[in-house]
Amino acid sequence: MFAEEKILIGCNENTSVSLLPKLANRHGLIAGATGTGKTVTLKVLAESFSDLGVPVFLADMKGDISGLAKVGSGNDFITKNREKYGLDDKGFKFKEYPVEFWDLFGEKGLPVRVTLSEMGPVLLSKILNLSEAQAGILNIVFRVADEKSLPIIDLKDLKSMINHVVENKDAYEGEYGAIAAKSANTILRSLITLEDQGGNGFFGEPALELSDFMQVDDNGCGVINIMDAQKLSLSPEIYSTFLLWMLSTLFEELPEVGDMDKPKFVFFFDEAHLLFDDMSPEFGKKIEQIVRLIRSKGVGVYFISQSPADIPDDILAQLGNRVQHALHAYTPKDQKAVKVAAESFRANPNFDTAEVISNLGIGQALVSVLDENGVPTVVEQVDIVPPQSHIGAIDDDLRNELINISTLKSKYWDAVDGESAYELLLNKIESNPNIESEVAPETMEVIEEMKAQQDEAPEVPQQQEAPAEEPQQQGSVLDGILGTVLGGGQTSGGKNARKSDAQKMAERAATQAVNAVAREATRGIMRGLFGQMK
Repeated sequence: MFAEEKILIGCNENTSVSLLPKLANRHGLIAGATGTGKTVTLKVLAESFSDLGVPVFLADMKGDISGLAKVGSGNDFITKNREKYGLDDKGFKFKEYPVEFWDLFGEKGLPVRVTLSEMGPVLLSKILNLSEAQAGILNIVFRVADEKSLPIIDLKDLKSMINHVVENKDAYEGEYGAIAAKSANTILRSLITLEDQGGNGFFGEPALELSDFMQVDDNGCGVINIMDAQKLSLSPEIYSTFLLWMLSTLFEELPEVGDMDKPKFVFFFDEAHLLFDDMSPEFGKKIEQIVRLIRSKGVGVYFISQSPADIPDDILAQLGNRVQHALHAYTPKDQKAVKVAAESFRANPNFDTAEVISNLGIGQALVSVLDENGVPTVVEQVDIVPPQSHIGAIDDDLRNELINISTLKSKYWDAVDGESAYELLLNKIESNPNIESEVAPETMEVIEEMKAQQDEAPEVPQQQEAPAEEPQQQGSVLDGILGTVLGGGQTSGGKNARKSDAQKMAERAATQAVNAVAREATRGIMRGLFGQMK
């Protein structure tokens, strides 16, 4: 709740605790056990930043954050706190907030896509859990792609580049060192897992421009960008790496602004422990550096997790604004977490912080913020103020209506598959007349079987005739097989052919049957095919 030029977080009978906008970019932490009120606190802060004119990004792990888009309503608990703390006199009013819905899978929001070139080999290595040697091979692949002007946009591009580098390793090892085919094969197997987690939809174009997250509406309220993460939470590597990519990209792209009256952008990182689990020391230093320096770019970062113990000490020390909900101390591990949480606050002589943490009720929290001088205030036990928007999820009809009227839908809704490494390298393969004779015999048997299946597939009528002056060229069956093996699932229309949208749609339908048969065989022959092509 934004009141008296400050962000009101909570109240008790003696005082209230408010966050100063000019110190909101000093980062923060919202912690507490499941069901203790972290989501309500997150919504209250997001609403306040929006009222302040600051755009916000957050992930919706359970679907209930979507209620920000709907006018709130009262209940006994809300009414009691409104009256007890005089919130109506301070400007409390039920309302809705401007939101944009996003979804990495394009199901409950605008699709979020990132090109692999933008993601880079370091973050991709984290997603794939690669060893140092395997990460080195990936670095070589990206370096060669840059030097050869072969853009790596999606997963089929990356597979093609790995194939190219391994086949031509004699030409590259003198400059980059040994290129082990075993490590390359391990990367390819990891990419199959990434595909199963939805990587084909995530990596591609049009790529997200983070400036589209930093918008205000016509009334001057910051837009709240809500990324649906209910399905994404099942792919924790993609989730945590995407958010880290966002954070590092903001750091690289935004100019230095120094101290501001309010942040330019606020970023909430829910389920923060997913970022730090199994993190290497080198990676941890990179994150610590970004968190430490990004505040000078006007960005505030707020981590949300069950316990402060989930956050590395070097990063925890930089989180000046803290909200701690209840933690239950049932086991020695729980008791240690309570102790860590208590020690992270500036003690209040009126109560035992560790004891209070274990006995907080739902909607109550211990809160400490930075004062005018940037010093943490004494911790206070407060009731978190209620949100002004709807508590709970919105229905699918309202969600779809808001997605459909978004000004960004025309920009991001439809995927674009332009010419990149896969197409460029495939054209090079097509120009080799000896390609079929150089494929391993066992691979050719599978190709012949797939060809027979394709011949038996029902014909799919074309939706649009190709112009007479530009007759459509039919790709070979080998093109289709290569497309499946390399991850594309498409055929090529000849050397450097440019297809219309209708032609692409028809060809995708025509190859659907053979792709189904090819899927399982592909996994078995991929490494053999990579090893045999020249």
